[in-house]
Amino acid sequence: MNKAFIRESDEDHDDDFSTEPQTLPTGTKNYITPAGHQALKDELLDLIDKQRPAVVNIVSWAAKNGDRSENGDYIYGKKRLREIDKRIHFLTKRLEISEIVDPATRSGEPRIFFGATVCYAYADGRQATITIVGVDELDMARHRVSWRSPIAQALMKACAGDQVCLRTPAGTELLEVLTVSYH
Repeated sequence: MNKAFIRESDEDHDDDFSTEPQTLPTGTKNYITPAGHQALKDELLDLIDKQRPAVVNIVSWAAKNGDRSENGDYIYGKKRLREIDKRIHFLTKRLEISEIVDPATRSGEPRIFFGATVCYAYADGRQATITIVGVDELDMARHRVSWRSPIAQALMKACAGDQVCLRTPAGTELLEVLTVSYH
């Protein structure tokens, strides 16, 4: 059968977006900082206004070159369009359920909530500082953890001076909250 009549499978491709943020349980709001919300909107607009039209032009040009079964520009372009469309759909749905929480409105709050920057100490004296952000803002290199992470869940509602238990696969660790701030 001619390949022109065979439908390409949407499942037969690798995703460049396979490292998408964790899924949220149904009905859960997507808490996010204003900066994180803007970053998602910027990415969505870039995909819609720049990346997708550029790939459509390449696919259109490649389709005019004849045999599509061995046309790398056409095959890769179609794959890339599927990836872009999947990401656009994901971002659109994620933005629909977003609830923007501005940490600056909690300035002076002594307890740990979404948006807090927390300095804590382990029992052995090591210290760490994290900022609790939305699942789409996770960035371990910048010490930004999801509000759904075990460390964030353990710290929630604690105050400076409090001790909390963090359950890990290696066992339970006792942490002492040193400082809490909101930027």
